[in-house]
Amino acid sequence: MGHDVIRYSEAFKWQVINEIESGKWRSFKEAQSHYGIGGHGTVSAWCKSYGKNALLGKVVRVESVDERDQMRALRERIGQLEKALADTKIQEVLYRGYFEALCRAQGIEDVEAIKKNIASTR
Repeated sequence: MGHDVIRYSEAFKWQVINEIESGKWRSFKEAQSHYGIGGHGTVSAWCKSYGKNALLGKVVRVESVDERDQMRALRERIGQLEKALADTKIQEVLYRGYFEALCRAQGIEDVEAIKKNIASTR
C-alpha cells in the first residue's frame, strides 16, 4: 500500500523556515515534530531551497553586454595563447631531437657537453 503525499503551500514553508531561522525551533526535527510534517529531510530541504542561506556558496554575477563580450574575447585569446604555447613546446621537443640526431651523425656522443658549451657562449 502506498502512502499519502502531502503538499505544503509556499506560505507554510516560508513560515516554518522563518521560525527556524529566527530561533523559535532549535532544530529541523523540532519544527517538523511540532507541525506534524512527515519525511525525515523535508524541513531541511525547504531550508536549503528557500532559506536565507540558500544563496550562500552560489556566485551571482551581473554583467553588462560589453563585459560579457570582453570576457568572451579574453577567453578566446587565452585559448589562442594556450594553443600557441603547446605548438611552441612541440617545436622545442622536435628541435632538441634534431639537434641530438645531428650531433650523433657528426660522431658527437656527449650532447650535454655541447649544449653547455653553446649556452656558455651566449
